[in-house]
Amino acid sequence: MMKIRGIFSFIQSPDIPFVGRSVTLKARSKIKAGKALSIGNRCYIDALSVEGITLGSNVSIGNNTKIECTGNIQHLGKGFRAGNNVGLGSDNFYGCAGGISIDDDTIIGNFVSFHSENHIFTKIEKPIRLQGVSHQGIRVGKNCWIGAKVTILDGAVIEDGCIIAAGAVVLAGTYKQNGIFGGVPAKLIKYRDEPLT
Repeated sequence: MMKIRGIFSFIQSPDIPFVGRSVTLKARSKIKAGKALSIGNRCYIDALSVEGITLGSNVSIGNNTKIECTGNIQHLGKGFRAGNNVGLGSDNFYGCAGGISIDDDTIIGNFVSFHSENHIFTKIEKPIRLQGVSHQGIRVGKNCWIGAKVTILDGAVIEDGCIIAAGAVVLAGTYKQNGIFGGVPAKLIKYRDEPLT
């Protein structure tokens, strides 16, 4: 049944994707994928954006995941890109207005959220909702592991080989290669090749 639903998904792909039950796909013409794409049940994917959604081969999207490329109709979002062999866990949220890029072989746990947009709040006398937003984007490198319930905010650059501990809040900034980061806000715990103390 997933293959049959994949035929009618109209996703641009060299083979037929696996598509779960009750999946919503918007702006389908802007979704491109490599081989062996799997989309879990009850996912919501809206690709309306400047660059759309590009998924590599062997990408899996867990149940109940939302990918929203545009935050509001006044500002067309940038889009979403995932490399090859990327696993996106269940119950995740990807807000892609400022752009989200996830490189090859990265795995992401459940209940993770990405927010590539931030509200401007510098004018005390003006309501925050009227001050606009900024978009720096979020980049995650190769071979990373993002733990369950992590929140990643606009401007975060997570370099290759990083581990983000469950429940961490990742603020704007660069998280150096092969580091293990955890906490609120996320701080360096140690590098992966260092012994435990």
